[in-house]
Amino acid sequence: VQLQASGGGLVQAGGSLRLSCAASGSTFSGYTIAWYRQAPGNQRELVARITGSGRTQYADSVEGRFTISRNNAKNTGALQMNSLKPEDTAVYYCNTFKFGRNFWGPGTLVTVSS
Repeated sequence: VQLQASGGGLVQAGGSLRLSCAASGSTFSGYTIAWYRQAPGNQRELVARITGSGRTQYADSVEGRFTISRNNAKNTGALQMNSLKPEDTAVYYCNTFKFGRNFWGPGTLVTVSS
């Protein structure tokens, strides 16, 4: 499974970005899609995930501001990020767990200026 995330960039605090994750080589359908992030000097942390049945889970720090979604027909996932804060600055990674292992995309940088 190859994952490719896109949509990162520079935005002012309070702004919005939408990240997308496209899968190739295998389908997302039925499998959990997750977004993680890693800020400089910090460990990678879970931001949000959506199960194959559409159940969602969010980190407390993004609850109410971020929305994760999936499109099984297009084999994509997305993370809509609103009301962005400087502390959301990080490299964001798309992830899925399949065939007994994790698959990661190369990451996309999100920078939120104050």
